[in-house]
Amino acid sequence: MAELKNTLTLNDPLSIPEQKKIIDEIIDKNKALSGATMVVLNEMQGKIGFISRPMQMYIAQRLGVPVSQVHGVVSFYSFFTTSPRGKHTIKFCLGTACYVGGMPQIIEKAKQVLGIDPGQTTEDGEITLELCRCVGACSQAPVIVVDEDMHGRVRPNKFPQLIKNIHPDQEQG
Repeated sequence: MAELKNTLTLNDPLSIPEQKKIIDEIIDKNKALSGATMVVLNEMQGKIGFISRPMQMYIAQRLGVPVSQVHGVVSFYSFFTTSPRGKHTIKFCLGTACYVGGMPQIIEKAKQVLGIDPGQTTEDGEITLELCRCVGACSQAPVIVVDEDMHGRVRPNKFPQLIKNIHPDQEQG
């Protein structure tokens, strides 16, 4: 428990009473279930929005499982994140068809326009860029997913237009 206290930051959900209450309720409600780790982590991701390293340690301790088990699940599944995401998420498909179809150039354009790399969030907390393996729309390659909306046959010069609805103040670089 001392190790957990040493890793907490002021903005970690475990340090915020309202969020810690939600965390405890999720664990208490599900800890007796078979497969409780996955159930707890899924609900935690949905309600808190991310699962920090201190949260992983806390969950492991409360469920009586090794931290490595919790961390293994969080790091294996792309659904889970360890830091807060932006209000909007842009996912770049790196499946073979999308990659060959020009995804590296679209990613470069996104980095230029937003000033961040995949895995990062804009300073204003609006947009997070993510890479994903395959969205199952290979005939539409290259594909990006903006929030829940799939956009196919994207070209680098079209990227600024795609994000204008979610980031209207963005320069159209």
